[in-house]
Amino acid sequence: MARKNYTDEFRQRAVDLYESTPGATLKAIAGDLGISRGALKEWVDKLGSGHTTDGPTPSAAGARPESQAARIVRLETELAAEKAERTKLETERDILRQAAKYFGRGDELANRFQFVEDHKDAYGVKRLCEVIEIPRSSFYAWLAAAPGRAARVAEDAVLADRIRVLQDPAQGGDRAYGAPRVTADLNDGVRPTERVNHKRVARVMREHQLVGIRLRRRVKTTIPDQSGRRFPDLIERDFSIGEPGRRYVGDITYLPIADSSNLYLATCIDLGSRKLAGWQVADHMRTELVEDALRAAARDRGSLAGAIFHSDHGSVYASKAYAVLCEQLKVTQSMGAVGTSADNSLAESFNAALKRELLEGRAAFPDQATAYRAVFRWANRYNTRRRHSAIGHVSPNTYEAAYAATASATIAEAA
Repeated sequence: MARKNYTDEFRQRAVDLYESTPGATLKAIAGDLGISRGALKEWVDKLGSGHTTDGPTPSAAGARPESQAARIVRLETELAAEKAERTKLETERDILRQAAKYFGRGDELANRFQFVEDHKDAYGVKRLCEVIEIPRSSFYAWLAAAPGRAARVAEDAVLADRIRVLQDPAQGGDRAYGAPRVTADLNDGVRPTERVNHKRVARVMREHQLVGIRLRRRVKTTIPDQSGRRFPDLIERDFSIGEPGRRYVGDITYLPIADSSNLYLATCIDLGSRKLAGWQVADHMRTELVEDALRAAARDRGSLAGAIFHSDHGSVYASKAYAVLCEQLKVTQSMGAVGTSADNSLAESFNAALKRELLEGRAAFPDQATAYRAVFRWANRYNTRRRHSAIGHVSPNTYEAAYAATASATIAEAA
């Protein structure tokens, strides 16, 4: 049976409960409190404000305005919710500010995981993962793989040390080597199970800033011929490798000196093996310079009879004196189109590589003697040790030796 005597406090709390409960009905609230609907309605009519929270309008439900106590409760609740939301937003702001320092580094996803690991004690894994938008399961998987990553980092550091040796001239290395040539050096003579993937080499070099030297500028040195002498293009941009001693290309490049003077290098390069068969350095660009380079190639080869020599339309190559020398050596001259560098691109690429690797980004050689010595060492190393991508990342001399051995074996089989 319902209680008959209720304190004033009970009656007021019952009214406040009714008015502050969204969508509440007299019957439901009365049932919860164990009183009759009529008693609750009487209290509401007498003590209530006439308004209910989110309930029907007074005219539709007969409710009275919100009581002072109910209003206080409601406002305190709303204030607490606002404070909680503000605290949450401030925390998220602080997290994102700190995380921004991590996101600008390399692998962004890995850095997000690292950020959570570094700040989990302060904010908790759940909150951090929610704010920077990564699944917690992914973070824990990354965390479990940490020992393996540490081992790979250590292995990469060892590989980086090996690459530094291969790029150190003082230890017989080559400062100009990029990932392809470094990979070839690392894999030279090792067992298949010990070979290093070129993609890994490139990644380690990139991460440890072990890039090869890059050329900074180019300067045109070709002086156009005014004699009108022309020779047909017998190469037609076919710079493919193959039998050595059949086709040669050449060009002139300048070597800048610190005192604002220049030296000039003339080359004679074997297309078949990429060997620098002949070269000459002088302080001028007269015809004698290219003549001496061709004579050096003839001495190296023993004979140039029947070979083709391809060049641009520079005045020295189109000169009568050079044509006479070619006739004496039984060399057929070839020239590309006027003003088209692509027709002699291999020789120009050679010149670019030489200056890139010798100057290492500097504007000039300190003096002529230093330039002479640098070119002498580089030219000989180019043939004996420097790996060339076009011939399978071996040196020109190695390629020619292998080609000769294969040719001999073929002749022996035919006989």
